[in-house]
Amino acid sequence: MKVAITGATGFVGSLLVQRLHEKGHKIVVLTRNTAFAQKVFPSEAFPNVEIVAYTPNTSGSWQSVIASCDGVVNLAGEPIGEGRWTPERKQEILNSRKLGTQKIVEAIANANPKPTVLINASAIGYYGTSETANFDETSQSGNDFLAQVCQAWEAEATKVKDAGVRLVILRFGIVLGNGGALGKMIPPFKLFAGGPIGSGRQWFSWIHVDDLVNLIMQALTKPEIEGIYNATAPNPVRMADLSQTLGQVMNRPSWLPVPAFAIEALLGDGAIVVLEGQQVLPKRTVETGFEYKYPNLESALKQILA
Repeated sequence: MKVAITGATGFVGSLLVQRLHEKGHKIVVLTRNTAFAQKVFPSEAFPNVEIVAYTPNTSGSWQSVIASCDGVVNLAGEPIGEGRWTPERKQEILNSRKLGTQKIVEAIANANPKPTVLINASAIGYYGTSETANFDETSQSGNDFLAQVCQAWEAEATKVKDAGVRLVILRFGIVLGNGGALGKMIPPFKLFAGGPIGSGRQWFSWIHVDDLVNLIMQALTKPEIEGIYNATAPNPVRMADLSQTLGQVMNRPSWLPVPAFAIEALLGDGAIVVLEGQQVLPKRTVETGFEYKYPNLESALKQILA
């Protein structure tokens, strides 16, 4: 199988490329930074990887490579949890997802032959935030900024169905692995200064990066998988429980909470990412028979920190 991937040099994408390569598949890495991609995927170690320069928000010759692919995985998007959400930053977050997906769908529609499937990332921010409600794939969307971004993102991806292409939308939870959100939490614990962020009551719907990559690969290869799936573990936790479990696994105390005002001062509106959350359940994902390697937080953290 030949798969085109955007966001391939990122936290999730790089592991996906590695796993696909190990199984003998061919990969087309669509990247804005070919020099960096060549460092991440050196040709001697990744002979089945083709690196193609692309501009995510504009049409171009890069779109022609889609015609030779069996599937497309669209993971690209500006990080949402880094820096203050200025009006300009919010526009970048939206455009990188909406326009980037629009151009991918355009390339698929014009391809001959067409890929058979598009796997498009979204996020559990689609549901808005709540301390009391729980959400599954049938739940209505929220109305805050992140929910609006996810709605626009998914709306563009849905247009690929007009071209007769199977679509799978995966709403990512917070991805745990060597890097990402967890990478920012570990240093304070190492210094015996770890603790919950904000009230500690906010929900933390997570997934181990290995399970996420396995879910993407399952979606690529099983034609019966179609539509929207929550890419989260079946056991979300509250922030206080996350901090306590992380402390136990690291053999460190979890006693020093990070006050909400400190996060708000640093991130502004972007603080919603860590100060508010949602309890998201992967109902449809479980119904597919997907088997989680790490369904519980403790087992996931032990593997990551081993």
